[in-house]
Amino acid sequence: MKIDIHTHILPATWPNLRERYGYGGFVRLEHHKPCCARMMMDDKFFREIQDNCWDPKVRMHECGQHKVGVQVLSTVPVMFNYWAKPEHTYDLSKLLNDHIAGIVADYPDRFIGLGTLPMQDTDLAIKELERCIKELGMAGIQIGTNINGCNLDEARLFPIFEAAQELGAAVFIHPWDMLGKDRTNKFWMPWLVGMPAETTVAICSMIFGGVLERLPKLRVAFAHGGGSFPATIGRIAHGFEVRPDLCAVDNNVNPREYLGKFYFDSLVHDPQALDYLVNLVGANSIALGTDYPFPLGELEPGKLIESMPYDLATKERLLSGTALEWLNLKKEQFVKA
Repeated sequence: MKIDIHTHILPATWPNLRERYGYGGFVRLEHHKPCCARMMMDDKFFREIQDNCWDPKVRMHECGQHKVGVQVLSTVPVMFNYWAKPEHTYDLSKLLNDHIAGIVADYPDRFIGLGTLPMQDTDLAIKELERCIKELGMAGIQIGTNINGCNLDEARLFPIFEAAQELGAAVFIHPWDMLGKDRTNKFWMPWLVGMPAETTVAICSMIFGGVLERLPKLRVAFAHGGGSFPATIGRIAHGFEVRPDLCAVDNNVNPREYLGKFYFDSLVHDPQALDYLVNLVGANSIALGTDYPFPLGELEPGKLIESMPYDLATKERLLSGTALEWLNLKKEQFVKA
């Protein structure tokens, strides 16, 4: 069984947000030919997508080709829109979440839903989080690695994480709005270099800021194999030890103590990197994730895990067991898959 915790989806259409909210900067879809659409930010081209980004039947067909039984659905991070007026991000979050919940309701043995929140407004974020879990039946939420430049240890964000722990919601943290954009615009470097760094900052913020220490039951997973964090944990821990006056100001627990206490997806693109990650945190902390349906993801879901010289139990854990634990779900719920 394969459960892919890192897949993105959009509605086939949504209202003109510039007209709906009275200002620009939002994404719209331009369906310019069959089975294809352009994602446009006002009149600026962002990305071309195919119908596998909005059609669940196309997704299920492609999943069948790679024996993926279940996809965890989340919105495309560019749709977070934390920069917008809170009431507008809240409105759009509800639209996106209702769409995902509808797909899950139609195909409950093939899809699991993660909601998006207006993270720039604590009260509205908690309100929509509660609706996602209690009313829409979602397993959790996806959030960005920063909220308008604020790291995830920001005090006003803590009540959202606290509510997620109380509700038993899984939290998937995905890089967006990458740091260093002014220096990395060329060569697609925001996606190649900025994303791994952005995820590392998010992990360190939650560790050093004491979020994970104060909320030990919060189930958090980080995209793209944790970015650069696994490769730099030695430097991070050493810095903590030699300069506690700078690093241990909010939490005096060594960062290494948190290895194995949160989750990573498996999207590292390299067998040596995957093996390093497994040896570092254990298969119990790693779940299959592909970034479907985008080209920087794993184009044959599970191929890297299946190619590794691991025993069957380890591969099963990586392909589905860790995902079920993170989502707090049972395999029996997806027996048809």
